[in-house]
Amino acid sequence: MNSKWIVVVVSLSVLLLSGCASMSGDECVTSDWQAIGFEDGSRGYSADRLGNHRKACAKHGVTPDFQAYQTGHEQGLTSFCQPSRGFSIGANGGSYNGVCAAHREGDFVDAYNSGYHLYNLRSRVNSANSQINSKESELKNNHELMKNKEVALIAPDTATEERIRIVADLKDLAETNGQLEAEIDQLIEDRARHEHDLESYEEILADSGY
Repeated sequence: MNSKWIVVVVSLSVLLLSGCASMSGDECVTSDWQAIGFEDGSRGYSADRLGNHRKACAKHGVTPDFQAYQTGHEQGLTSFCQPSRGFSIGANGGSYNGVCAAHREGDFVDAYNSGYHLYNLRSRVNSANSQINSKESELKNNHELMKNKEVALIAPDTATEERIRIVADLKDLAETNGQLEAEIDQLIEDRARHEHDLESYEEILADSGY
């Protein structure tokens, strides 16, 4: 399989999933079906979405105008299936459900994959930042806990058995903190590598006109 299709195959799901009924009763009665088709097409929905509208409007005794919808949908897809739109969708982590015509799909998919790669690189940096913040917070909490235990350890009213338990707790916390510090150092190295990859790719995109 050509590598440019891999991302698309993995994310071959509907761009925007509909939850409840696609249209209300008033919308069904007053609808311009060509305009609805255009809107659906321009948002990357397949023509199968008309089935959702048909079900929603059947409850109100309204039958969609298939021909008008198809005409609008094809016009909407022409607007949707532009490389710039594909790049934007990919860069925002969106998915593509294979709605573009063959003569437009190649350029669209190339742009989408470029954007999706950018999204992945940004996600790696963000993930590293999130993990660093989480572990630094845990480390800070552990240091505060150790201070409290150290105070309790030297308190004159602390029983001998309690002192023994506190010493064991302090040892465990010290080991945990050592592990956290090592993990943070590794994550900082990972983040630096991800940031370098991101900056390099952004330069490539800039040279390509993105």
